Amino acid sequence: MATASLQEMQQDDLVMSVARALSLANETAQAQGTVPADALVTITEENSPGGRLWRIHYGPRDYVPRRGGDLIVVVDDAAQGVQRITRGQ
Repeated sequence: MATASLQEMQQDDLVMSVARALSLANETAQAQGTVPADALVTITEENSPGGRLWRIHYGPRDYVPRRGGDLIVVVDDAAQGVQRITRGQ
């Protein structure tokens, strides 16, 4: 299995886009009272007329017996900012 070096990752626009989005979303999550390291994190790309959006979902790790506690942060890649924050019920 091949492993990418940090320099190789920095040359990959997609890798850097996801890394920037995750960093912004983590800051937002912490400000909203969510600890990213304690959450099950999923990242989904959304396409919009303005460009790429990253939908970063922070959910409880024990999601089967639980309801609620989710946090969704949508990051606009082009603007490099948070577009919206949604809390699950």
